[in-house]
Amino acid sequence: MAIAAGLLHDVVEDTLTTIERIRELFGPEVAHVVEGVTKIGAIPFSSSEERQAESFRKMLLAMVDDIRVILVKLADRLHNMRTLNHLSEERRLKIAQETRDIYAPIANRLGMSKVKNELEELSFRYLEPQAYESLRARVEAKRRATEGLVEELKQTIRAKLADAQVPVTEIDGRIKRLWSISQKLQRQRIELEQVYDFIALRIITESVKDCYAALGIIHQTWSPLPGRIKDFIAMPRPNGYQSLHTSVISEHGMPFEVQIRSIEMHRRAEEGIAAHWKYKEGRIGDQRDDRYFQWMRQLLEYQQEVRDPQEFIQNLKIELYPEEVYTFTPKGLVKAFPRGATPIDFAYAIHTDVGHQCIGARINGKMVPLRTRLKNGDIVEIVTQAAHKPSRDWLNFVVTSHARYKIKHLIRQEEKSRAIELGRKLFEKDARRYDLSPKMLAEGDGWSKALADFGAQRPEDVYALIGYGKLSAKQVLGRLAPNGQLREKAPEGAVAAVVKRVLGGGEEKIKVRGFDDLMVFRARCCNPIRGEQIVGYITRGKGVSVHTASCPNVVKLLYDPERRIDVEWEKGDAGARYTVKLTMEVEDRKGLLAAVSAKIADINTNIKNMEARTDEDKRARIDMTIEISDLKHLERVIGRAG
Repeated sequence: MAIAAGLLHDVVEDTLTTIERIRELFGPEVAHVVEGVTKIGAIPFSSSEERQAESFRKMLLAMVDDIRVILVKLADRLHNMRTLNHLSEERRLKIAQETRDIYAPIANRLGMSKVKNELEELSFRYLEPQAYESLRARVEAKRRATEGLVEELKQTIRAKLADAQVPVTEIDGRIKRLWSISQKLQRQRIELEQVYDFIALRIITESVKDCYAALGIIHQTWSPLPGRIKDFIAMPRPNGYQSLHTSVISEHGMPFEVQIRSIEMHRRAEEGIAAHWKYKEGRIGDQRDDRYFQWMRQLLEYQQEVRDPQEFIQNLKIELYPEEVYTFTPKGLVKAFPRGATPIDFAYAIHTDVGHQCIGARINGKMVPLRTRLKNGDIVEIVTQAAHKPSRDWLNFVVTSHARYKIKHLIRQEEKSRAIELGRKLFEKDARRYDLSPKMLAEGDGWSKALADFGAQRPEDVYALIGYGKLSAKQVLGRLAPNGQLREKAPEGAVAAVVKRVLGGGEEKIKVRGFDDLMVFRARCCNPIRGEQIVGYITRGKGVSVHTASCPNVVKLLYDPERRIDVEWEKGDAGARYTVKLTMEVEDRKGLLAAVSAKIADINTNIKNMEARTDEDKRARIDMTIEISDLKHLERVIGRAG
């Protein structure tokens, strides 16, 4: 079935033949696979990135549905790469880059090392032709110089294992692939002579027991290099790869690598899921519990809600690349992560609630920052607090798509809840402004048409649109009012959507005119203080941002007047304190800091931080952070310090 689908995979796109015709001639299974492989060409996309992202998304869907789709797709891509020299340079580079970034890692995640290796080598050849040819010549020279040594090592191993009665089916010698050598040279900043696994011997045994016996013989014969022993039998890679790896020094002083695996391990290592897949009576076997499909289903789930094409491709690359870190739970369970993963990634891998409630982590018994990068062998314990919620800042350092998806999902849920509540308040206030009863509007039949007009399913969705600033309450009321006519009960300022947040925990007392309980926050760009003229700006999903009237960012209000809102300092706020940063440039002199500090302290001003530095011209620059009560207080500080 898969071979037939492979032969037919381009027929639908390149000829007038239809899927129905293929189904009629070759049966439903072949037609199903061909349909999954057929390239997406009829869907209009706004950009090449969107086209690429959607293509890979569809490919993931098809993979989860039937693994033969990706097997045919990989075979097709391998054939394309083998004949790439017939295309233009622009097309060659595009296809080769896509192959290196996506298709080779997919083959690796599916355990198909033979396909992955050839795809990587061909990509290297076309993307970096000069580096490829230069390295190929150097490697070929070294290969010829070590050819005799490889045969000598193979004979020695064969004799030693025979003496120990360890059954071996094959001993093979190879030179490390060009792309792998290139990556190692760049990553470790070393020379070709320092690549310890330039030569690798592979020993194929009959059983797992024989693998460990062979490892013991190898270490009795040659000295192992410290830190170079890897047991992928006890701890398989995520793609199912199992083998023992060790690096040793020959009697000639030449380092080389030895890989030891059973016949079954070797078959899976070379062919991966293609060797593993079973078909019974023409039907696809159960793939629900298979590790390959767990990975694909999870990857697809996390990426379904990613709408930005560049973010989708970036996340896909992170999940596909094989460099992993192996960590442990306090109970000894192994958890594998991409390099760079943090305790937050670990927490979400345990359970979504553990991730949401994470407030700290212990690595190997010591408390560490949540930004800490996990290392191989770390024992990680997550500290939780029931009421805690994830921070948006976590998105700046988490690595796994799983963690990013869960964090974003909860943030979006909470933002939508706040937007609905605040949108409802704006709607009800404007309804009163136009002398309309929200209750009567809800009981009328106007909502059905309004929902259809705004592409919403329920009133809460419309309130959310108001809360996000995408609709004004006036627009909605215009659909609901009798005859569509709105008459103001009393003229008030134009009000649009408002969202989120209290300023400084409610101490700084800025209020929105016409509202008693809406939440606001001071813009960091201008950091307004009491006494300055201020204006409000309704941000999308973040709240009413309060700026000084002279702030350059206020220019935006001129282009979107519906999102401007009147705000004012509330009376009776004498106890409020505002943090202000000041910079002074003065002639340097002895005791300068002490003198400035004393002058500022004399007028009842708290100095939170002060730093000074002097340039070559003996000019001193003093940066300080102080607390003031209002604008007049600030003017006194400036006058006093100057």
